Amino acid sequence: MKIKLYNTLSRKIEEFNPIKKNEVGYYTCGPTVYDYPTIGNFRSYLFEDVLRRVLEFNKYNVLHVQNITDVGHLTSDADTGEDKMQLAAKRDHKSAYEVAKYYTKTYKDDMKKLNILAPSVWCKATEHIDEQIDLVKVLEEKGFTYITDDGVYFDTSKLKDYGKLAKINLAGIRAGVRVKMGDKKNPTDFALWKFSYPSGRLFDPTKDDAKNRRQMEWSSPWGLGFPGWHIECSAMSMKYLGKEFDIHCGGVDHIGVHHTNEIAQSEAANGVIPARFWIHGEYLLVDNDKMSKSKKNFYTIRDLEKKGYNPLSFRYLVLMTHYRQKMNFTWESLLAAQKGLAQIYGFLYNMFLLKNDIAKTTNVEFNKYLVNKKNEFLDDINNDLNTSQALATMFEVMHDSNDQLNKGLLSKKDLLNLEKLFLDFDKVFGLKFKQYLEKGKKGEIPKKVKKLLTLREGFRLKKNFDKSDEIRLEIEKLGYKVEDAQGGPILKKIDIQ
Repeated sequence: MKIKLYNTLSRKIEEFNPIKKNEVGYYTCGPTVYDYPTIGNFRSYLFEDVLRRVLEFNKYNVLHVQNITDVGHLTSDADTGEDKMQLAAKRDHKSAYEVAKYYTKTYKDDMKKLNILAPSVWCKATEHIDEQIDLVKVLEEKGFTYITDDGVYFDTSKLKDYGKLAKINLAGIRAGVRVKMGDKKNPTDFALWKFSYPSGRLFDPTKDDAKNRRQMEWSSPWGLGFPGWHIECSAMSMKYLGKEFDIHCGGVDHIGVHHTNEIAQSEAANGVIPARFWIHGEYLLVDNDKMSKSKKNFYTIRDLEKKGYNPLSFRYLVLMTHYRQKMNFTWESLLAAQKGLAQIYGFLYNMFLLKNDIAKTTNVEFNKYLVNKKNEFLDDINNDLNTSQALATMFEVMHDSNDQLNKGLLSKKDLLNLEKLFLDFDKVFGLKFKQYLEKGKKGEIPKKVKKLLTLREGFRLKKNFDKSDEIRLEIEKLGYKVEDAQGGPILKKIDIQ
């Protein structure tokens, strides 16, 4: 079954076919490690994680490379302002290297909390300076660079179709330039190597403030300095994935500048666009507004935890919206997601609680149903990562399975097949279903409570709510508060958070 993905480069959904059979070269833009990533950043990382899981679910071997930007990302995309790592060092009263180490660790910690798979290869910009310098040399030899007082720049006018990813109107930009040009020849030209001090000279105590001396700088053929932001991804993707690979991902904010410039410098150096597919996740809004510290709607995973939310509830919330649609985050929606996730966990836990009251023979029709639902699920996820529809398919299985369970029509083997289906679902969802299935198998709910739960569910399905409420009270007296949910009854004494 083929995977179909939206390719930003062509602006259409295309059938995915890898360059090498059963092998996928996959590059994702990682964080600039100067602060905690926001939940907006993690929305992108989560969609990229789902894409990798879908590829692996379809039996592809994925070589996943992700960069860590620990130098060169300036406060302005126009190659002006201060390096974000330098600013963070001043803010945190640490060295730039200490800042990078700390926020790299917290990023990886948050990844684990969200159950995001670690890439096959981590690559830091500061550990690949030689590769970046070598790539700039190639671009220089091919006539795509020029030198200004503050660095080595890529001349976008030398590439006839510069800006094709973002559909940039170069004529329109040149007709109404509003960017700070400095010594740049064209408004879209970008830095490949920035000088620490004018013309690449060394630090001069008679001219330069020692307090602002760069902590991260390297010698190069053009002078003392540091790499531009864009060059690292081209250099590192080439090193680990080759000149041409399958998929490059990031947020939509990368389309206009970062990924556009990546394509330009890689194509100029190698004669090919580096990735076949360019896939981008949409923005996350907060209360229908852009996230901003000044608006006090700037949240991290730690902020969610401080308010008592399980990070996996945020993962579940993200799965509910298609990655190419804007997602609106509210605390109310996160609360609803946490409750919804608890319902799923409750279903998984309860799946095996009534194992003594199940059928003795295999339900052939039910197992055919499970096969059909797995195929539906595969259709959903392979249709441009339609996780919201995949969740809907899963909820149908929960509803129908619960009905079969309450009627005593499922055998132990049927339950094991149902368990296998949910573990398959979770290979893509990444919501840690296995631990709750195991809890359900080991659950030691008193026999009297199990019998009352089954009896109550029968009355509830027959809409005899007076009798079901009466039995609910009996269950509560035994220490098990029961709540009705879409996937079936949940015993609240059970820890499902």
